[in-house]
Amino acid sequence: MAKSKAETLAWLRTISGELATATIKRLDATLPWYGDMPPGRRSAVGLVAQAGIKSFIQWYEDPTTTTWIASDVFGSAPRELLRSVTLQQTLQLIRVVVEVVEDRVKGADASLREAILLYSREIAFASADVYARAAEARGLWDARLEALVVDSILSGEYDDELPSRIAALGWHGHGEVSVLVGTTPRVLDVDQLRRTARHLQADVLIGVQGNRLVLVIGRSIPAPGSATQASEAAAAEQADESNTEPTLSFMDIARALEPGFGPGHLVLGHEVPSLVDASRSAKAALAGFAVARAWRNAPRPALADDLLPERALAGDPLARSTLVNRVYRPLQDQSPELMATLWCYLDNGRSLEATARELYVHPNTVRYRLKRVSQVIGWDATGAREALILQSALILGTMHDHDGAGTRR
Repeated sequence: MAKSKAETLAWLRTISGELATATIKRLDATLPWYGDMPPGRRSAVGLVAQAGIKSFIQWYEDPTTTTWIASDVFGSAPRELLRSVTLQQTLQLIRVVVEVVEDRVKGADASLREAILLYSREIAFASADVYARAAEARGLWDARLEALVVDSILSGEYDDELPSRIAALGWHGHGEVSVLVGTTPRVLDVDQLRRTARHLQADVLIGVQGNRLVLVIGRSIPAPGSATQASEAAAAEQADESNTEPTLSFMDIARALEPGFGPGHLVLGHEVPSLVDASRSAKAALAGFAVARAWRNAPRPALADDLLPERALAGDPLARSTLVNRVYRPLQDQSPELMATLWCYLDNGRSLEATARELYVHPNTVRYRLKRVSQVIGWDATGAREALILQSALILGTMHDHDGAGTRR
């Protein structure tokens, strides 16, 4: 004779402790990840299983309480459990609990077995909802933390907590870093930017500053001394032997990320050794972005160092010191002859013949000296844009020839 619902409820309450004990034993026997957990977390998982059984009995008494399932079952678990137990593992836990309960109530009537199946569906949906809410909250927190880190980089105001904040964001970049600044698009697709960066073996921190979109770019290279780095170093040696393409430059990465920005200018700051030095690249990129409109045919993206003349005219002290320290001082230290040849060449409208006549040398001698200039400072005076950069450097260097101001970058 079938039991009444009241009798079934009384029986379920009587065997609830037995069900909880059997569940813990089966978890230990069938789920390897449960046995590998530290005692504290195993205890928390056990509490969740016991809460699930208790919640089922309450639900069986009143099926309208489905909205309370998530809080009933997961309320007793510590918050860190959601970070250590995945949704897949949670569903495995639910399956074990349901199997234990089903085995114990095999002789019960069909309505109880049907209730168990229905409840297992509800608890699975409730679990998915709990994890979705946790992921959403983590996403919002990460976005705020990322904005805070980017703001710190842009302002150059670091504190002792910055490395831990960067680590909390899961930053995979190691080594050199560069900052890319452009306009914010009407619809910003952050996920697409991250996917593109991952495809290029890079990592990005993304910040929005009004109408400016700022990307801090780092290459995804394993930390020194790691096993992964050793294996990748061996792979790199093989790649060198087979003439495989080298690591992408930051300009190559910036070109690939360019579609994610809005219309307008896009400026890439110079490369710096690490993320903690990124404020220098950011300042150069921001200064370049502010004056990029003054370069009529500026490429997209443009290097901040290619905008040094415009930045210097706008009063950027970093641009002025960079021009003096990277062009004027090296030429001055290298050879007065090279300095004089460059001055004459630029003053004579980049005419080899006119320069040769003024210096009383052969045009080939001028060509040789200009080539030496390019080797010393890295810019070619025969190009119109680079000639402007060099002429600006000579003017600034002469103006500050006896002034010790200017910080070396």
